[in-house]
Amino acid sequence: MTTRFCLGLLACFLAWTSSGVGAQPVGTSVTTSSVAVSAQPISARALFSINLFDLDNQPASLANRQGQPMVVNFWARWCPPCRVEIPELVALQSRKTGVVVIGLNIETDPAPVRDFAYAYDINYPVLLTRTAGLDLMRALGNSKAGLPFTVVLNRQGDIVASHTGVVTKAQLDAAVALALR
Repeated sequence: MTTRFCLGLLACFLAWTSSGVGAQPVGTSVTTSSVAVSAQPISARALFSINLFDLDNQPASLANRQGQPMVVNFWARWCPPCRVEIPELVALQSRKTGVVVIGLNIETDPAPVRDFAYAYDINYPVLLTRTAGLDLMRALGNSKAGLPFTVVLNRQGDIVASHTGVVTKAQLDAAVALALR
């Protein structure tokens, strides 16, 4: 196993065991439905400027998504809590709420991620962050780089909420309301 993989697995485990029902604070925050609501939104500029890759290993970007409310979920195939929340993210995307769900996988090889996405019926865009994923999560407020990690962006591109650990339907519903404000 690579050192980065082991560190990522450790971060996933720590997030799962220590904050499965809690929230990762973003700046000064108050918590609503276990989603940390940012009192002073953090800019998600790094999210729109990072080089990503699609599941065909082609360069991709979220720059064309600026101005859209989004739920962005960082995950990995080997992360058990990530697997638990995927059905809720699929259901959210199916509800067509006006908020786009984006999956950012932190792995490097698109082929097994593509197969996994197909097996789990993932109906939202999945992009790979490759080696930049852990640093990107830290830049977006997840200091421990634990997985899964979800950020909610409003139309202005500000992070209005975040959560480390499994996100529930109630938390996603609260996130959608925040994103559409």
